[in-house]
Amino acid sequence: MKIHLVSGGCGFVGRNVVKRLLKTTSDHVFMVDDLSIGRHPSQWLDNFSSQKLKNIEVIGKEGRLYFWKGDFRNFLFYMRQNPNYLQETYSLDFEKFSDVFHFAAIVGGRMKIDGDPMMVGLDLSIDSEFFYWITRHKPERVLYPSSSAAYPTSLQTVEGAVQLKESDIDFNKNLGTPDMTYGWTKLTGEFLAKIAARHYGVSIVCIRPFSGYGEDQELDYPVPAIAMRAAKKEDPFEVWGSGKQGRDFVHIDDIIDLIEILMDNVNDGSAYNIGSGKLISFLELIDVFASFAGYKPTIKPLLDKPVGVHSRYCDMSLVREKFGWMPKISLEEGMRRVYEAAKKRMND
Repeated sequence: MKIHLVSGGCGFVGRNVVKRLLKTTSDHVFMVDDLSIGRHPSQWLDNFSSQKLKNIEVIGKEGRLYFWKGDFRNFLFYMRQNPNYLQETYSLDFEKFSDVFHFAAIVGGRMKIDGDPMMVGLDLSIDSEFFYWITRHKPERVLYPSSSAAYPTSLQTVEGAVQLKESDIDFNKNLGTPDMTYGWTKLTGEFLAKIAARHYGVSIVCIRPFSGYGEDQELDYPVPAIAMRAAKKEDPFEVWGSGKQGRDFVHIDDIIDLIEILMDNVNDGSAYNIGSGKLISFLELIDVFASFAGYKPTIKPLLDKPVGVHSRYCDMSLVREKFGWMPKISLEEGMRRVYEAAKKRMND
């Protein structure tokens, strides 16, 4: 029996990966989440049903999804103390996890990254426990989600914004300064991934997603928040900073498509961009949603709010050349999906 592990399985990316695994495979999925940020599976799985097995939930009629609620570090502690913890405690019939997707992290929008950087720094402890464990457990394949925040902030200024290439992070040269503690933790994770591959033979790939979004993303992220405010026809329309700062938006379905390709083809801890390669300002994003809503609001800049780097977008040429991949979902189509979901939330 194949069992995949998804840490942070109830967060935005984690739950979408879980749904994809359940839909496209007949395998079992074991997810861990403390629900500090994520949503309980009853909120995002269709025809939800579950039964208790000691302190985990076995979800669905087929019993293919297991949910262990708690801090992922505690789960790793139990696994480290007793490598047969799951077999002995829950009678699960497997030797080791097949694919491991590590989304457990202290995450949030700009307010969290800038407002509580030491709390975000706890990701270092989560990741160090995780990397130590995979070098002992030796799962078949591992995904480590890094971030575009790992790139040097000096390449993302008003004067010097460039399309960020994978080669802009080179551990044999000056790394520059990533974005706050969040960027530092992800950069450290990439370094540990290379060590896990080189010194311990772990098959692992890293991704650097840019501004991922989707219909079920939490409202403390900018895309769903802007969509909701447009659906309510906010006027004047508040924007953090000048609104001229730009990001590279990529839909969650495209992110997962590329994750599958990368896990099939990369095992040495290398990191790859996931984005559209296009820079879209928040003012442009507001225009897109306002056009869906059928109005033209006055923009009200909030210059005292945290905005992060000025421009962050990626060069997708390496991924395109090596794997022939580009996102399928256009900005227009993806944002319309988010807008329709925002209207539905508003009316529920």
